Amino acid sequence: MKTSKYTKVAVIIMVILFVVISVISCSVHTHSHSSGKVPPGQAKKMSGSKSAKAYAPGQQKKH
Repeated sequence: MKTSKYTKVAVIIMVILFVVISVISCSVHTHSHSSGKVPPGQAKKMSGSKSAKAYAPGQQKKH
């Protein structure tokens, strides 16, 4: 059984493409909120505060 060098090259290219497509499709996508706002409880956790009241929209003073 004789295989030409073009057949071997084609098989190698197909394997490489398969591996590349597999790696790209397994990438992790993070979704962020479109408004960019953080919920009060999460803001509390990030700042280390004991209360989320200061971060709630109804509790903020307007200047």
